[in-house]
Amino acid sequence: MNILFAGSPQISAEILKNIIKNNSINVIGVITKPDKPQKRGNKTLESNVSLIAKANNIDLFKPTDLNDDEFTKRIINMEIDCLVVIAYGKKIPDWLLECSKLLSINLHFSLLPKYRGASPIQSALINNDKKTGVTFIKLNSELDSGEIIKSYKCAIDFLDKKSTLEKKLCDLSIEKFPEVFDLIKSNKYKLKKQNNNKSSYCKKIVKDDSMIDFSKGSIEIYNRYRAFEGWPGTNFLFSDILIKIHKLHISDTKSSDKPGTIHKFSTDGIYVNTIDKVIVITYLQFPNKNIISSSDAYNSHRDFFI
Repeated sequence: MNILFAGSPQISAEILKNIIKNNSINVIGVITKPDKPQKRGNKTLESNVSLIAKANNIDLFKPTDLNDDEFTKRIINMEIDCLVVIAYGKKIPDWLLECSKLLSINLHFSLLPKYRGASPIQSALINNDKKTGVTFIKLNSELDSGEIIKSYKCAIDFLDKKSTLEKKLCDLSIEKFPEVFDLIKSNKYKLKKQNNNKSSYCKKIVKDDSMIDFSKGSIEIYNRYRAFEGWPGTNFLFSDILIKIHKLHISDTKSSDKPGTIHKFSTDGIYVNTIDKVIVITYLQFPNKNIISSSDAYNSHRDFFI
């Protein structure tokens, strides 16, 4: 079966790498975002999907416009059985959806119709969900609203952060893709319409989402910390200094003062009051400085916090 693949981030690259290993699948082309200019020098940064395609000598496309004439002609002349889209980041035009002889599909990292949109993994963590999953859908012109081919559940642990949950969903997708491909090849799949009355949407994460509000509950703060692991991270202002949190947990201690004030500061953590329980910060970073432990912070910044 000839596959045209479209995707950009690391999770897409990991799945592409495993699709390529499938002897019954022939990846004949890969579409990804154009290289990203870097701030320093004249260098550009390729997507991880681009690197995988090059390493496997697969035809690679990086269009700025999916309706570009030259790009359109090249794709139309390909013998595509199935278009596979995973977190590509752009709306797929109708002409491209119709290029597949069998089916055009999208893999989404939630149990649709829940969390349509750009941040399903983060949204599941922010909302303290106990389960999520992956959904394979038939692509259509509407955002993540196509008919469901298959969906698979995945448990969320309270200790999961974005990276660990993303890996769980990536591994689940890799495991289930052969089953979905077999259904498509044999034409044995059954499409199920999504219930739009139960749909929800999640927005694109932005830098400002990183700011912590200690007037919220400790679980809400913890959920934002694990959802925004990596980028945009978790930050708070203390004495007008922006401090980045790299590790925190919820203590059993009830808050005793105004949210955002220091409950206690010792080598084992910076204890911060919230509206219910105290949050303990154990690794942090001051602007333009290295990450330090709370023990190091106690020795070097004690007067700042107390």
